[in-house]
Amino acid sequence: MKIIELLRMPGKRMSFEVFPPKTSDRFDSIKGATEEIAALHPAFMSVTYGAGGGTSKYTLDIAENIESSYGVPTLAHLTCVNSTKETVKQRIVDIKEAGIKNIMALRGDLTPETQAADRTTWDYRHATDLIRDIKTSGYDFCIGAACYPEVHPESSNQKEDIEHLKEKVDAGADFLTTQMFFDNNLFYNFLYKIREAGITCPVIPGIMPITNAKQVKRSIELSGSFMPQRFKSLVDAFGDDPDAMCQAGIAYATDQIIDLYANGISFIHVYSMNKPNVAKAILDNLSEIVER
Repeated sequence: MKIIELLRMPGKRMSFEVFPPKTSDRFDSIKGATEEIAALHPAFMSVTYGAGGGTSKYTLDIAENIESSYGVPTLAHLTCVNSTKETVKQRIVDIKEAGIKNIMALRGDLTPETQAADRTTWDYRHATDLIRDIKTSGYDFCIGAACYPEVHPESSNQKEDIEHLKEKVDAGADFLTTQMFFDNNLFYNFLYKIREAGITCPVIPGIMPITNAKQVKRSIELSGSFMPQRFKSLVDAFGDDPDAMCQAGIAYATDQIIDLYANGISFIHVYSMNKPNVAKAILDNLSEIVER
């Protein structure tokens, strides 16, 4: 099923993100974790893609297994940073042949090497270029794209960032998924601004349950996310107790999700980090709210 069809259905739904292994020796354990999450019957699952396509085969292996074994629609990530047209074309064919109908089109994170490279020589400089090629590939994919409630790190301001976001949508993105955020007001303000800018496609808020103190620093480094004082207080109080921090982090994420649902958002994407216990705990907290 295409994700855009899911987004048009009534009811409150939830999806989860998983990532493939970087090496073959971890494939079975990570595959098992993704199967445990799939067994919870989320609306869909997204499978990430390593920098430079390093895990592209595993991405498809995991996604194809989830769809065929559990009947859960999957969203295969595809990045284009420093890729050639020929490479991307083959990966699009591979996704189609795997029976996957949804692609998350991303530029991808820059490595130290690609940051220093001459990007003017690249076939793909932005996700918009990738979206256009998927749209004109001749295959009928549902295309997702990323957005940043707190501004993309490489944009000088939010106005510029929203202008580039509109380019993605105009190029063919069917829906958007946000980077993680920890203050829902940031999302509500962002949603208002992009609607004012003429971006009318569905936007799925992305929620990251922080279940250990080390994740806080990593999350800030990856996304530059603003940490509200009440979240900082949570980490200060429970960060040294792993079990308490896990429970408190799940409770904080659950509270965010309930607030989003209560304010008219019908679909939430959870960055579950291959943790079935976290995915299950959140769904259990919302057992009378979320469609399964």
